[in-house]
Amino acid sequence: MDLDAASVMLLLSVIFSSSSPRQYEFVPRSVNCTEAQRYCRQNYRDLATVSKRGDLSDLLRITDRSFWIGLLKTLSTEWRWSLGDPTFYTNQNSLYRNWAQNQTNGSMDCAYMNQDGLWRVDNCTAQRFFICYNGTSKGFVPVLQTMSWRSAQSFCRDNHVDLTSVRNQNENQLIQQFMNTSGASSAWVGLFRDAWEWSDKSPSTFRNWASGEPNGPLENATVMVFSGQRRGQWEDWPCDSLFPFVCYEDQFTLIKQNLSWAEAMRYCRQNHVDLVSVTSEQMERRVKTVARNGSTPAVWMGLHHYCAMDMWLWLRGETVCYQNWVAGDGSGPRDCSRERRVGAMQTAGDQRWISLPPTRALNFICSNYED
Repeated sequence: MDLDAASVMLLLSVIFSSSSPRQYEFVPRSVNCTEAQRYCRQNYRDLATVSKRGDLSDLLRITDRSFWIGLLKTLSTEWRWSLGDPTFYTNQNSLYRNWAQNQTNGSMDCAYMNQDGLWRVDNCTAQRFFICYNGTSKGFVPVLQTMSWRSAQSFCRDNHVDLTSVRNQNENQLIQQFMNTSGASSAWVGLFRDAWEWSDKSPSTFRNWASGEPNGPLENATVMVFSGQRRGQWEDWPCDSLFPFVCYEDQFTLIKQNLSWAEAMRYCRQNHVDLVSVTSEQMERRVKTVARNGSTPAVWMGLHHYCAMDMWLWLRGETVCYQNWVAGDGSGPRDCSRERRVGAMQTAGDQRWISLPPTRALNFICSNYED
C-alpha cells in the first residue's frame, strides 16, 4: 500500500520549537507499521523516536489520534537505562556496569543495587525500595516505599526525572552511601533489558509502556495512545494493524565536510535552511550532542562578528544574548582591519565557543527548520 498524492496533500505537518532535537510530523493515513516505516524513511528520517518525557508532549500536540511510533520488537535483548536522554551520557558512560557475579545469564530483566554496591537482577514485579534521579543539587533521591520496577519508574518520572542511572564508580559509591544512610538493604536502579529497539537504531532507552504492556508475543510494534487514562502511554500491537503514524526529521544536521565558513553557509542555505544559531542553553545542549560527532576540533555555527558595530550576530539577524565562549574569547573590541572572525563550537571537552578566521576548514552544523 503506497501513499498516493492525495494522501500526501492530507499530510498534517506541525513544525514548532521544542525540547527535542527532532521535528515530528503526523501523517493521517492508516497503514501497517512496515508501510509507515517505509514512508518515513523515503520522505523524512524515520518513524518517530522518543528520547525523553518532554518528547511525549511534543507528539501529543500534533494529532488527536493514536499512532505508530518507531519502537519495534527484535530478537535480541540488551541492558538499557530508563533515563533515555542521550545528552545525559558522555564518553560511553551509559555502558558502565557493576554486576555481582553470574547475574545476567538468567531470564529476569530489572536491576537493583545491594548495600555492597553490586548490582543484581530480579523479576520486575518484585517489591523494592528505589532510587530516583532528581536532576538538581539533590541528585539521587532514595524512596523508602516498596514498588515494582515499573511502578517505581512511573513514580520517579512523575515526581523527579527518572529512575537513576549509574554512569561511573563515583556515582555508584554515592548511591551506595545514600542507601546505607537511609537503611535500604537494596533498591531498584534504572537498568532493564528488553527486546525493543528504535527503527532508526537510536540508542534511546526511554520507554513509556502503559500498565501491563508489552503483553503479546505476536505484538511487535508500538502505538502511542492519544486519549483516555492511557493518554501518552504506549501499547504493543501486531504490525499488520492499521494506524496513522508520526515521522521525524533531525532539527540539526552535522556535515562532515571541511569547508570555510562562507562555503559552509552556502552549503546549508542550498541544502537545508542555514548554519545553526544557538540562542539558548536548551538549544545548545541539543547542538552539542550533534557536534560531538564532528571530525574536526570545532564545527562552524552561524555566528559572525559585525565589524561596523563591533558586535556578534547570528546569520538570521539575532543578537547574541545567550553565549558560551572560551574564557577571554568573543569579547572586547576587535581590530577588523587585521582579520575578520566567525564563531565555532568545540567538539570535545566542555564544547565552548571559539572565534576563528573564516578561511579555516571545518565541519559544520546546518539547521533544517525556520524558527
